[in-house]
Amino acid sequence: MNKVEFSPSLMTMDLDKFKEQITFLNDQVDSYHIDIMDGHYVPNISLSPWFIQEVRKISTLPLSAHLMVTEPAFWVQQLIDINCEWICMHAEVLDGLAFRLIDQIHDAGLKAGIVLNPETPVSVILPYIDRLDKVTIMTVDPGFAGQRFIEGALDKIVELRELREEYDYHYVIEMDGSSNRKSFKRIDEANPDIYIVGRSGLFGLDDDIAKAWSIMVADYQEMTGKVLSS
Repeated sequence: MNKVEFSPSLMTMDLDKFKEQITFLNDQVDSYHIDIMDGHYVPNISLSPWFIQEVRKISTLPLSAHLMVTEPAFWVQQLIDINCEWICMHAEVLDGLAFRLIDQIHDAGLKAGIVLNPETPVSVILPYIDRLDKVTIMTVDPGFAGQRFIEGALDKIVELRELREEYDYHYVIEMDGSSNRKSFKRIDEANPDIYIVGRSGLFGLDDDIAKAWSIMVADYQEMTGKVLSS
């Protein structure tokens, strides 16, 4: 798990250039991150299973759905029906549902992930951590793009790496929120497996997606001193 992976948050892409941007990124990134918001768990309403199907028409990369919803069971089945590779649910709404929904995802041959808000400790997921394929640490409050980076949340990435090493868990560790030039060095020190990049880290850097990607790579390499492998 030494290779750093980047997963663009498609909520922040330029939808006027949907096909152009996805076609370019298909050769650069490892997966796509798709936020689904219901207007209840967070006040915004964002992407949907329909959007995932549209991405699937022009990409074969793994798609990861981030469910910011109050009723995860309703959405999990929809995502299973369209064969979304990763289904990631917020721990904060899973009391009494976690084991059932994780098993439901695995029984469909898909991967189950859990997302933790900045104030939610890793201890909340310990009862079922051994079943997880991914743990996502939010470094902003959920529901809005462009928020201020919450550096203290990165301590949970370190904690998750230590737990994975000690108990041989198989989950990957992902960070989500304000991943950009200003935060790359500190994120790198925490050492997640997957960086979610959105408006401030990628799509907002230039109107031309190829130029934006080059700027992002240069920013990462300058701030971390590491060269990205292809």
